[in-house]
Amino acid sequence: MNSKIMQFFSIAAFATLAFSTVCSANESDTQKPVRVFIFAGQSNMVGSDSKVADIKRFPPFAGLSAPQPNIKFSYCIGRENKLKSNGWVALNPVNNIVGPELSFAKKVSNNSDSPIAIIKCAAGGTHLGGDWNPDDPSGFKMYPLAIELVRESLAELDRQNIKYQLEGFMWHQGENDMFNEQYMANYGKNLENFIQKWRDELDAPQLKFFVGELCTKTIWGMDLRPRMYAISVGQKSVAANDPNVMYVPTSHVGVEIGGGVGLHYHYGTLGQLEHGVNYANAYLESIGVKAKQRAQLSKLPFNANEPVKLFVLAGHRNMEGERAFTQNLSTNAKLKKLLRNQKQIPFRYQLGGDYLVSNNWESLGPTGYYETFGPELSFGAALKKTKGNIAIAKFTHSGSQIVDWTPEGSEAKSRNLYPQFIQFIEDSMSDLKAKGHPVELAGIFYHVGENDMSFGPFRKNAPSRIASLIKQSRIDLKQPNLRWFVSQQPPTDHEQVNAIDVTAELAKVSEADPNWIHIRAFDLPKQEKQLVLDELGIIALGQLMATEYQKTVN
Repeated sequence: MNSKIMQFFSIAAFATLAFSTVCSANESDTQKPVRVFIFAGQSNMVGSDSKVADIKRFPPFAGLSAPQPNIKFSYCIGRENKLKSNGWVALNPVNNIVGPELSFAKKVSNNSDSPIAIIKCAAGGTHLGGDWNPDDPSGFKMYPLAIELVRESLAELDRQNIKYQLEGFMWHQGENDMFNEQYMANYGKNLENFIQKWRDELDAPQLKFFVGELCTKTIWGMDLRPRMYAISVGQKSVAANDPNVMYVPTSHVGVEIGGGVGLHYHYGTLGQLEHGVNYANAYLESIGVKAKQRAQLSKLPFNANEPVKLFVLAGHRNMEGERAFTQNLSTNAKLKKLLRNQKQIPFRYQLGGDYLVSNNWESLGPTGYYETFGPELSFGAALKKTKGNIAIAKFTHSGSQIVDWTPEGSEAKSRNLYPQFIQFIEDSMSDLKAKGHPVELAGIFYHVGENDMSFGPFRKNAPSRIASLIKQSRIDLKQPNLRWFVSQQPPTDHEQVNAIDVTAELAKVSEADPNWIHIRAFDLPKQEKQLVLDELGIIALGQLMATEYQKTVN
């Protein structure tokens, strides 16, 4: 027997055994009904290109490779060769794949004492316009298959005298509808019909739906930008018109690093784990469970009327700190001090395209939404040598590309970050001034888009797009000599893109501008993956940015 199949059956057997104990406990529990969640969609709901063995590489999610015996799980996953639980088992990874249900269940369970159950039906490469069409299902006929699975699973709970309530439907699908003009144009209409049919079938007129954003950090977010945008318009229109439909941002999550140029189509292990947390956060917010906020500063750590230098950090994956985990610093005697709040440096932020926003100034410290941190920690620590008071404001979106930061934007209008970015800077300055402090905008530190360096057309246009951003920002901020520090890690080294010498082109345009400082971050610690930096890489980047700034003032 194939070793993978043997592994699957051994895990399933253990999960079933563990679940038998759970059933007994729940049968005697008459206090709270089991909350049932349905997960459905295509490959990024399945968990494609993820590996259970990789979970241990991501500290916030340690332990999710093991079954969760307190969580009920019923599933039918796949296309031609479907994997089925054939009843309820304990929640566990299926066929060595990491799905969003694993981290979702953990997060929801940790924030509520009600038991939960998950029913999952998903298959890669399926369409809402065809396979999932309630009125005329085609292809793999996913809609009737999912309905049957849900009904059978709920009937089994009835037979076991387990009380339950349908609590939410997690939907992540749409990539394949982009390739069919009719499906793409009618996605919003089809989704509205899909939701209504589910509510009718399950006699649950108020059933909440959580619609996951298609991830713009993938290669499709670049080369199929207008099509992906069209799907998002349809999804958002449904959420805007139905109070029980929530649009769940996911473009800021990690994405698998592929071969060749590094770009990928799927979230992979880290992205799937974060994907599940996004759904959990959306659900918990819908029932009034608010995320814990970092402490705000009651007052700024400056004397009255003292001037302040404001440093703005901006960028994509590595400015956010996608793969820099706080846990990996906590055991390092030399570096763990960076995890302490730097109380003399006020910090405010808008991360992930508005996914996480500070309410006010906080002490500089780790703020990543997945227990991650960016170069601001080492940047701030290094700037303590700088004379005078400093404050840091950080604006990032790791699911963006450079074109999204330009004043012109792209066809995907909702992805245009420029107006938000300028407003964020103006608000940061205005707030400091309102508190009585003269403000000097000391510089904007922008880390070049990592994905842009891997996709030929975007790599080619990166220098001109950054130039456009810099030029217009100086006009809109009324700072004609505003200094921009543009850092660049080694660009992707691959035959598909090496004909475009982006480093030379960036140097050419920056040399013509005395207030554009091009930072070549080419001596960072050796990295395991292309595009993304680990903890040591992020710390080194922050230190380098501070060093380059100090050169300009000494």
